[in-house]
Amino acid sequence: MTTDDWTILSRAPLFQAMGSEITASLIGSRVPRHYERGERIFQQGDPADAFFFIREGWVKLFREREDGREIVVSTFTAGETFAEAAMFLGGRYPASAEVVTPARILRVEGAGLRQAILKQPQLALDMLAAAFVHLKQLVEQIEQLKAQSAPQRIADFLLGQVSAESGPAEIALPYDKALIANRLGMQPESFSRALARLRELGVTVARDNVRMKDIARLTEFAARATRDD
Repeated sequence: MTTDDWTILSRAPLFQAMGSEITASLIGSRVPRHYERGERIFQQGDPADAFFFIREGWVKLFREREDGREIVVSTFTAGETFAEAAMFLGGRYPASAEVVTPARILRVEGAGLRQAILKQPQLALDMLAAAFVHLKQLVEQIEQLKAQSAPQRIADFLLGQVSAESGPAEIALPYDKALIANRLGMQPESFSRALARLRELGVTVARDNVRMKDIARLTEFAARATRDD
C-alpha cells in the first residue's frame, strides 16, 4: 500500500482508527472494482461476509417493500465505508446496496478483519465508533424528516454539497432527482414543488445544475424550527 493509498483510505474513520499497518494487511494487493450505474453490490439477505470502501462515486443502501417500492436507508460517497456493522455481526445484509453513479469500490473481506480483531481487540471498539457515526447520521436523517418542511430538507441537502458558509455557490446534483426525493422522504412531484419554492431564496435549477445566490440566507431558512409544508 502506497502513501497515496493510505491518504485516501484514511479518510474513513474505521481505517484511520486501524492505522496504516493493519489496514495494509487487510487490503493487501486488492484494487477497487469499477461499477457502472445501477449495478448491485449486494442484495438484501446475502451473507454479510465483507464491507466496502468507496474510492469514487455514490452508493445507495435501500430496502424493498412487498409492494415493490424502494425505501432508501442512506447514501454514501467517496471516502466512506459501509456495511461494516452487518459484516461484524455476521448473518445477512439487512438491506441492498446499489451504485447510483459510476464508481470504484474496494471490497474488504470480513475473515481478515475478524482475525485482526482477535490479535488486537481495540479494533472492535474502533468498529463500534465507525458504526456509531453511521447511526448518528441515520438519527439526524430521521430528525430532519420529522422536524423540517420539504423545502427545508432540500435546502439542507443542497447545503451539504458545498463548503462555503456565505456568498453564492453552484453545484451539480450528485445523483438523480428521484433518488434525492426518496432519500429525503418525498415523492418526485413533491420534490419538484418544494424545489420550486426555493426560488424566492435565490435557488435556481437548470437540469442537474443548482445555483444558490446566498448560502447564509439558505442556511438560516433550513435551520428554522417551524414546519411549513
